[in-house]
Amino acid sequence: MRPLIVALGFLTRLPLPRVEASGGVWAASIRCYPLAGLILGAIVAAVGAGVGARDPWLGALAALVAWVALTGALHLDGLSDLADALGAAHGDRARLLRVLAEPQVGSFGVVAIALQLLAKLVLLHALPPGGWWALPLIAAAARAGPLAWACWLPPLKPGLGATLAEAVRGRDLAGWGALLLAGAALQPALLAALPLIALYGWWLRRRLGGVNGDAHGAGIELIETGLLATIVALG
Repeated sequence: MRPLIVALGFLTRLPLPRVEASGGVWAASIRCYPLAGLILGAIVAAVGAGVGARDPWLGALAALVAWVALTGALHLDGLSDLADALGAAHGDRARLLRVLAEPQVGSFGVVAIALQLLAKLVLLHALPPGGWWALPLIAAAARAGPLAWACWLPPLKPGLGATLAEAVRGRDLAGWGALLLAGAALQPALLAALPLIALYGWWLRRRLGGVNGDAHGAGIELIETGLLATIVALG
């Protein structure tokens, strides 16, 4: 239970009891990221379904606001930083990594956040009947991505990426992969998570040469949007 509370405390802004996170508990909490996503997605789904019963656009907006508020825009910040680095790099990897380490938000980051929020809003509105209850599975699948990327890619520097790499074990990937396939029995669009996670990991290796916390956060956002788009496309 303590690892899950620590994972929720890091990934969300939910009011939680203070828990002492030793090295072992912190490592175990990282393995709970998909479970934390399941809880987060369930809350967002409940908000969207409840408000959406009155008006579909209001439901989509309420769900989006809840999504951002509950995560504290943590992953959007990673997406913004990655977009700024890519926009400023002009093919220079050293410059890309230098900009990626800077805390300022530039125009590329602002545009990336705006487009991401707009995409999620439209896709949440376009969800098929009953689609709200796919959100817990989407949020869980997206948070399995960092476990995979941490195993496949070298960390760019000390930080979250390096911590993930040390904590994730092969059996964690196998277990969450099996659960992801089981969830696809309820929502077939979840099968798209596997190629999306692999494709993003391949792109990170080619473009960045590794992964860091910002890249993990950006990946979570992109996988969530990709899965929403898949559900809408499949109807």
